[in-house]
Amino acid sequence: MSKKLLIISFSPIARDARVLKQVRLFTPKYEVTTCGFGPAPEGVKRHLELTHAATLPGKTWDALLELKAYKAGYWLMPDVRNAAKALKGLKFDAILADDIDTVPLALSLRPRLGVHADIHEYFPRLQEEHAPWAKRIGPWYLWLCQRYLPRCQSVTTVSKRIAQEYEVQTGAKVGVVTNATPYWQLNPTPVAEPIRLVHSGTSHRERNIEAIVDGVIEAGNCTLDLYLTPNDPEHLEHLKQRAQENSAITVHPPVPYEQLIETLNGYDLGVHLLPPINFNFANALPNKLFDFVQARLGVVVGPSPEMARIVNEAGLGVVAPGYSASDLAQVLKGLTKTQVQEFKAASHAHARELSADSQLLIWERYITKIMGE
Repeated sequence: MSKKLLIISFSPIARDARVLKQVRLFTPKYEVTTCGFGPAPEGVKRHLELTHAATLPGKTWDALLELKAYKAGYWLMPDVRNAAKALKGLKFDAILADDIDTVPLALSLRPRLGVHADIHEYFPRLQEEHAPWAKRIGPWYLWLCQRYLPRCQSVTTVSKRIAQEYEVQTGAKVGVVTNATPYWQLNPTPVAEPIRLVHSGTSHRERNIEAIVDGVIEAGNCTLDLYLTPNDPEHLEHLKQRAQENSAITVHPPVPYEQLIETLNGYDLGVHLLPPINFNFANALPNKLFDFVQARLGVVVGPSPEMARIVNEAGLGVVAPGYSASDLAQVLKGLTKTQVQEFKAASHAHARELSADSQLLIWERYITKIMGE
């Protein structure tokens, strides 16, 4: 009889790329129950669909955080309460808990063999650029991490530097599973004239997309296509207006993730200038970088250490000297078609090793150890 594994995430699991990898990895081997927002992901034995609470508990919760009554504050969270109710009475051999806000709940369920926590960001400094958040919410997250991560059988996160910070702050041993993209059987396309740049992701203004637009316009030797989700509708409209004013810029609707890599494959360079406005941005190793590699694109990134390391080690592209439009323009003006073709060839050569295939083995090792297999 298959052992029972719960995968819990306060996210729409069927659309959450990282959690979906876990579901696909473990459904062939275990009886998997998922608990999260939205419809059931394919292949699970059971799905407990939660209704996302749009607002926090309000003044009572604020008062608890002010008094540093952090445990009571946690159990007052609507998502936590809804999940606890849905899971009441259910028994599991192991639980894979995604992000710190599910970990105390997972431990309270007392799975027979233990809990693995997969933490997708460094939560205590998640929005540290906002002073009220840093003063009130940051310490609460730090308390949750320090109290509960050491109680898990194992912990993983998304990059080496974030893992190091968790280890220093909590004493827990933390492994790394990157946000690598599944392997795609593709070939690099010939370099276009002019060179075609692409960026895909959210439309949030803190993602520095306007600097990319300005840099491409300043360089004058490339085009830029943007595939953006409408997370920040006002900023997205502004970017569309910029595109109407300059033929080098095109804004597209987002494409489903299953189609994204093939869509990106028609371009030459993937670009991402993520400014270090907080700890997580400064140490990001986003799935975007790995998407570019699977699409067999060259890569241009800012001097973010985790991204820069991979780009330089594999010869995937260029690390800009900074995060500004002029930094990007400087890089683009110096590029030749031959260099871009070499970058695309390097992505092709390293696509297998930088794919999710190797990363999934790490999760598999941790869960297999918990299961005693």
